[in-house]
Parts: sequence; C-alpha cells; structure tokens
Amino acid sequence: MLFTESLTENRNFTRLYKAGKSAAGPFAAVYCRKNRLCYNRLGITVSVKIGGAVKRNRIRRLIREAYRLNETSLKTGFDIVIVARRRSSDASFSDMEQSVLKAFKALKVMREE
Repeated sequence: MLFTESLTENRNFTRLYKAGKSAAGPFAAVYCRKNRLCYNRLGITVSVKIGGAVKRNRIRRLIREAYRLNETSLKTGFDIVIVARRRSSDASFSDMEQSVLKAFKALKVMREE
C-alpha cells in the first residue's frame, strides 16, 4: 500500500478504541484518530467468534483489498482500525467495500473532490 503502514502494537489499538472516533456499518466498524505522521497506519481485527482461521483470513483479505483500492481517496495522517462484525462472514467484496467506505465518509477521512 502506498501511504500506509501496519498498526501492530496493542497500545495503539487500545488508544484508538478509547479516544478515537468511530463509525459502524453492517459488516465493519471503523475507528480512526489523527497520528501526526505523514502516512496512515492500518490495523485489522477479526474475532475468533466469526469463524475459523480460513474465514477470518478471507475477511482480512477483503478488508485489506477494499482499503487498498480506495487508499488514494483517503486523507493521510490517521491511525485506522477496522473491526469485522459477525455478519461479515457471509459478506461479498462489494458489501464489505461499501460498508468500509460509508464509515470512512462518516468519519470525514475521505478527501474532498
């Protein structure tokens, strides 16, 4: 991804959950907060409650691809965590992408064109 690094440390996830803004759709919840860097950091969370490893990895791939395709239309300088919801186990790519984009628009992370 061009403008994005992975968010890996647990304290960053916790900080986002407590102090970040959030928006939720039917398939994913998105948390974001400014990070004072010139790039975004992305974290993806998929709970064990959703299913086995194969299902969780499929959902992660869908979310990552939806983010990658729309990365150029996002503002930079944010920490973003996308949390998959239970309904996402049966979601198609277009459903997941629409859910994530709707949350980005609600959080005003999208560039204004």
